[in-house]
Amino acid sequence: MKIDSQHIQPLIDLVLREDIGTGDLSAQLIDPDQMAQAQVIAKEPAVICGRPWFDQTFLTLDPDLHIQWHVEEGQTVAAGTRLVSLHGKARALLSGERCALNFLQTLSGTATLTRRYVEALGESTTRLLDTRKTLPGLRLAQKYAVRCGGGHNHRMGLYDMIMLKENHIAAAGGIKKAVAKARRLFPETPIEVETETLTEVQEALEAGADIIMLDDFTPEMMQAAIAQVNKRAKLEISGNVTIETLPTLAALGVDYISTGAITKHIQAVDLSMRIDHE
Repeated sequence: MKIDSQHIQPLIDLVLREDIGTGDLSAQLIDPDQMAQAQVIAKEPAVICGRPWFDQTFLTLDPDLHIQWHVEEGQTVAAGTRLVSLHGKARALLSGERCALNFLQTLSGTATLTRRYVEALGESTTRLLDTRKTLPGLRLAQKYAVRCGGGHNHRMGLYDMIMLKENHIAAAGGIKKAVAKARRLFPETPIEVETETLTEVQEALEAGADIIMLDDFTPEMMQAAIAQVNKRAKLEISGNVTIETLPTLAALGVDYISTGAITKHIQAVDLSMRIDHE
């Protein structure tokens, strides 16, 4: 997933405004022309992710700042690995440090957890998908991080795919009516139907859904649904997905397994930035 700096600049401006406000009082102790160099070290093993947001944070404060990365995006690193070196105005390094690290450690946390889930799938052809359960304002960033961790993206938002959940189906008068209207209004857009029973699976299949989600199905119900659909639609398993259950679920041979855990149950990676006065 290629990230255009124009897409992330509004978020960068927001977080810098949130942190710096009317001015970084502590940084004003430093001469505005003073130069410095810094480096960021990983204090624990991680999959590194977030370079575009990290870089743009500092470049917004000092467009001439020199940034040299020593690792690739999506690379797994050991504790103690030097990730990046920076050289530029000391004030910019001081003022941008926390915001830049917040992006890098949060997105690295997302990528690291995603990698653990992907590895639990083993050699399965089942794809791990994220969801819309992302941190507010970080949708694009976290879905990018999922890709860095080896996962795949579900819909980005409400605008790029039709997903008929329980409330949509109830409001539209049933699965058949909901799918028919969706197909009429948006003939080129994929339609997914969330189901909770085998009866709903059959209704979604007969209605012509492209993807059928099996939400919180028991193992026995999953097996029955797979036989019922018989590859006439793609199948997605969702609900109560854990690293421990992934191998068993992947062995079923469904197309997708989705989980919100990889974007909402994350722990930021521990990173450290050290600035040296020239």
